[in-house]
Amino acid sequence: MNKKLLSFIFYFIAIAFCNLAYSQQQKAVQPLTEILQALEKKHHVIFSFETKIIEGISIKPLSKDLSIQQVLAQLNRTTDFNFKMLSDRFIAITPKETDKSQSEIQQLEEVVITNYLTKGISKTNNGTIKADTKAFDILPGLIEPDVLQIVQNLPGIMSVDERISNINVRGGTNDQNLILYEGIRMYQSGHFFGLISAFNPHLSENITVSKNGTSAKYGNAVSSTIAIKNGDKLDNNISAGIGGNMLSVDAFAKIPLSKKTELQLSARRSYTDILVSETYDAYFERIFKDSELNAASQMNTLLAQDERFLFYDFNVKFLYDIDRTSKLRINVMNISNNLNFDQIFTTVDNNFQETKSDLDQMSYGASVTYIKQLHNDTKLSAQIYSSIYDLDAQNNNITQNQLFTQENKVEDFGLRLDVSNTISKDLKFNGGYQFNEVGVTNFEHVTNPNYTSLVKEIIRTHALFGEIEWYSSSRDTYIRLGSRVSYFGKLSEFLIEPRVTLNYKFLDYFRLEAIGELKSQSITQIIDLQQDFFGIEKRRWQLANGKDVPLIKSEQTSLGLSYNQNNLLISVEGYYKGVHHITARSQGFQNQFQFINDIGHYTVKGVDFLIHKRFSDFSTWLSYTYSKNDYNFNEINNSNAFPNSIDLRHAANASLTYNRNNFKIGIGLNWHSGRPFTAPLDMQDNTITTIAYNAPNSSRLSDYFRTDMSAIYKFQASKGIQAEIGASIWNIFNQTNIINRYYTLNTEGDITQIDNRSLKLTPNLSFRLNF
Repeated sequence: MNKKLLSFIFYFIAIAFCNLAYSQQQKAVQPLTEILQALEKKHHVIFSFETKIIEGISIKPLSKDLSIQQVLAQLNRTTDFNFKMLSDRFIAITPKETDKSQSEIQQLEEVVITNYLTKGISKTNNGTIKADTKAFDILPGLIEPDVLQIVQNLPGIMSVDERISNINVRGGTNDQNLILYEGIRMYQSGHFFGLISAFNPHLSENITVSKNGTSAKYGNAVSSTIAIKNGDKLDNNISAGIGGNMLSVDAFAKIPLSKKTELQLSARRSYTDILVSETYDAYFERIFKDSELNAASQMNTLLAQDERFLFYDFNVKFLYDIDRTSKLRINVMNISNNLNFDQIFTTVDNNFQETKSDLDQMSYGASVTYIKQLHNDTKLSAQIYSSIYDLDAQNNNITQNQLFTQENKVEDFGLRLDVSNTISKDLKFNGGYQFNEVGVTNFEHVTNPNYTSLVKEIIRTHALFGEIEWYSSSRDTYIRLGSRVSYFGKLSEFLIEPRVTLNYKFLDYFRLEAIGELKSQSITQIIDLQQDFFGIEKRRWQLANGKDVPLIKSEQTSLGLSYNQNNLLISVEGYYKGVHHITARSQGFQNQFQFINDIGHYTVKGVDFLIHKRFSDFSTWLSYTYSKNDYNFNEINNSNAFPNSIDLRHAANASLTYNRNNFKIGIGLNWHSGRPFTAPLDMQDNTITTIAYNAPNSSRLSDYFRTDMSAIYKFQASKGIQAEIGASIWNIFNQTNIINRYYTLNTEGDITQIDNRSLKLTPNLSFRLNF
């Protein structure tokens, strides 16, 4: 790493600490969050609220001699919130401008654990985890609230190859996750072909993650649900921000058009096609080193190489509050990755060869949502959305006059109607209807010799869903029961998918949580050949056809226990997950089963553990996951079980963060056991034409270890302008981690071992101005 850059980072941290040392002054006010925490401890009560509504609010300290009733009366008088005592221990906090119907709806989905890992991350009674990026504190290695990096810090969620586009939730593959952006299903989630989140972190405000017990209104994904939303309330004030890091620049703005309308804009573009940074070099090496593009130069002598890579995204959201009871929201977005890669090299027979390669990955999305409040207890909403994903690759071998073109395209149109009825403060009903039409096109064209293949399939799905949410009168017990009934037209198949969530509080500080669900999925990613799309984005989407690609089905149950008191959280959750009717082609085997298709299933049994302690300005946590993830196919391996290709038996994360005034710093350790791989029987035999392998996934890579660090400092640049500078180092000790291993035959018939390495030491700097 550049010594000047490293010195600058630590100099920046030292200056921030010095600034803190000279800025400690006694304040006449105290953050409302600290006051509520003290009240919970003193009076043995629980406050339920949305983190973002009280974030940054400070008031004068309260007298220590007041009763809880006097405290609430004073808070009602001196703040802009209603403090309503629903039972002896439960107190709901809502904005005073919130009407009765909205208040009751919010009370049913209550936050039961605040600051789950850090500020801005909380857990609700229905098992979902919510992240508010505006209230977000800091996580090690992150200097921006990258949506899909944040979720990987949660127990049971990680990426086996460090890619955003390959998030594995409790042993599931990324294509089994339902990722929604403003209600739009996303088929592309990353920039830099998976290393950076494709969603602008400075406009995406709310993230909801369900690992299990997903609401019945969500379907067509057998693993987790990740829903991302931008701000949804009119600010009536102009706000904007501009900034950049060592890869890209971005800007966002919230512009009131009238008292009832607002426009939200965001845009981001890399400058990697103009300026190359140390961060870019690390990312480029991680993605392209072992790709098909580099493989060509390994067999020949490379004379010249030229690459041009860029990514961009933009989002526009229009908010219109028609009147007090109805709203209209329109959202449009675009995501793009583009690579041009040209090479000139000499072949083994001393001839010159030139290739021109292009890879484009594009997503378009739009949604229109209308919300209507009827009376005081019923709300209706209607939404239509369109999502288009297009992956194109073109390899032009000029000297051999051969052009190879590939395309994978997904066109998704959806319509959903929702109704929610708050029957009482303890009971609520949600229900609705959803229609989806998904078309997938796969195209291949080769010249010299000529070959063309075009396959397009369509599935139309109708679904009815309904669920009830109920609280006991003591507010200690919460139950959500629901079901989703789906009909897949092309497959002529009906499915009933029940969902259940139970949350029970006992002995004041303990909670028991039991969750279960059945789910299904009609679209999945497969790999035809490992070198498809140059081996960079080799997965292609494909629809179920009822034959060699069946409808995927899953069941999942979990049981958890947590203790939360005195800023100490301890939780443990055991789970079982079974996913059926997967295909071997969707698992990306790089062994003896690479060209074999078979139907099978995998089962995961695991335990997630988390301990989190906050004291003064420090926050520290340790998470650990043990899981056993096994395949079982009809014919592969003689129908005997063997480890899943993404089976990581042990995974642990330890972090320490410090937050004081305008300075934040965090350091984190990430460790997990090695990933399975299949070793050949004999590495020395150079007379073979195919590789003979040992038992599938019977060997394991060495353990993975990485240390990350980040720091953020905010200051007032001038009147009305807030500045922020951040620095981070990913893999600070430059640890060499092997994240995948496979074998190929070279031109001489020798077996070659290919090791995919993780990101090396990767620095990043950011600077922002907010107006």
